[in-house]
Amino acid sequence: MAPIDTKILTAHVPLPLAEKVDQLAARLKRSRGWIVKQALTAWIDQEETRSRLTREALADVDAGHVIDHQAVQAWADSLDTEQAIPAPHH
Repeated sequence: MAPIDTKILTAHVPLPLAEKVDQLAARLKRSRGWIVKQALTAWIDQEETRSRLTREALADVDAGHVIDHQAVQAWADSLDTEQAIPAPHH
């Protein structure tokens, strides 16, 4: 397996967080670096997904795929009644 290029990053973290990393590393028998890399990878994946979903939502708005606020409010208000109306559609 070919080695991958890496870069050392330095960050100051609060002591309680550092202690949690140490505890996880000990429990999982992994290095601190492995724990931090896993956490950073998961966070970046989450942020990339959030960004993609935001762009998709804005494209829907630009395309006019929206539901009128009053229609949504009327539907939501009807949910507590015996005469609930169908959910609005665009």
